[in-house]
Amino acid sequence: MTQTQPHPDTETRAYEDRLRTLSEASVHQHFDAFTDIAWDDPDYAVDPQDPRWKLPSHDALGGSEWYRSLPEAEQIRVGLYRQANITKVGLQFEQILISGLMNFAFSLPNGSPEFRYSTHEATEECHHTQMFQEFVNRSGQKVKGGSLFFRLASPILPMFARWVPFGFFVGVLAGEEPIDHMQKSVLRAGELTHPLLRRIMQIHIAEEARHIGFAHQYLEHNAPRLGRIERFILSLLTPVIMRWLCDEIMKPSARAQRDMGIPDDVFKEIFWESPHSRKVLRDLFADVRMLCQNTGLMNFFSRRVWKAMKIDGRPSRFRSEVASAAA
Repeated sequence: MTQTQPHPDTETRAYEDRLRTLSEASVHQHFDAFTDIAWDDPDYAVDPQDPRWKLPSHDALGGSEWYRSLPEAEQIRVGLYRQANITKVGLQFEQILISGLMNFAFSLPNGSPEFRYSTHEATEECHHTQMFQEFVNRSGQKVKGGSLFFRLASPILPMFARWVPFGFFVGVLAGEEPIDHMQKSVLRAGELTHPLLRRIMQIHIAEEARHIGFAHQYLEHNAPRLGRIERFILSLLTPVIMRWLCDEIMKPSARAQRDMGIPDDVFKEIFWESPHSRKVLRDLFADVRMLCQNTGLMNFFSRRVWKAMKIDGRPSRFRSEVASAAA
């Protein structure tokens, strides 16, 4: 039996309704970096000897034998540094995203539903950068965040939002999905976490749900408008972009590796050669693999690129499916 395809106008109206819902949600449920976190609450004080800074097992480094074999004081030191550094990379990514959203919105026509939503998202991301930087400041860790290449490329990357918006929002997911997945895994597992970091994760997850949702909606809506050659090129580039930005966020830079004292052979195994870390890496992109299937970006050749990037696997059945179920 032939399935009737929705009329393009119906699809567009449904897409615009979803964006309107996301925009209204941003109005009624949003957070401020300095009123929604009790920074000076004694319970939120950052004590560098607090055992709650130890890394959770869901972290590739935290779940490694090398890390678990360290004395507790060293686990705490490395844990606080790593969590501050990941936060700094997240901050840098959010700054690129804000710039990109402004470039994207600049050329949108009057009445565009994307304009309102993208400016809501930029506003929320500004609060995230303030929240992240305040945590880094209070941690006392002298972290640099991303690799030197990532930091040097940061002024150029936002331009892609205007030149190749579809590719830009692929990059948005490459940066947002790993952090979102990791934070959800930590909170779901109920592992011992410092209350300040837990509060930051709760706020970030709540608002990133909209941001990730918009990127999915935008890509799904615009995928049918891609030409065959453009679609094929993007299908090959998507897993490369995912792995690159995931590494920038989750894999310590050379400086961070030195500061944490991770030996080279151990570092190579943890990122991403051990069975535990390989599973962590694959699990980060189950939702994106589902998106690529739904948008025609998964094909014979692109599947081999996903495998070469070591991020292949079964796609999620629905967004935010628990990793153990999607393994």
